[in-house]
Amino acid sequence: MANIKSAKKRILVIRTKTERNKAIKSKVKTYVKKVNAAVESGDKEAAKAALIEATSVLDKACTKGVYHKNTVSRKVSRLAASVNKMA
Repeated sequence: MANIKSAKKRILVIRTKTERNKAIKSKVKTYVKKVNAAVESGDKEAAKAALIEATSVLDKACTKGVYHKNTVSRKVSRLAASVNKMA
């Protein structure tokens, strides 16, 4: 355990940021699963709506610094490709 005051503060700050990042990542995974579920079921309109929501959530996660912009871009691209591939 840290003895220095600044080190103790860093531990608290890191714990807070870790919880926030976990919550955001969990939310992103939920929205990505919704898109994949809509694609699996074959409902194109639901998939498009879910894609828009997932894209928004991913962009917000990127803005907050949880994900790197290239990672977000790759995820959005793959989701869009799966939705567009539907007949």
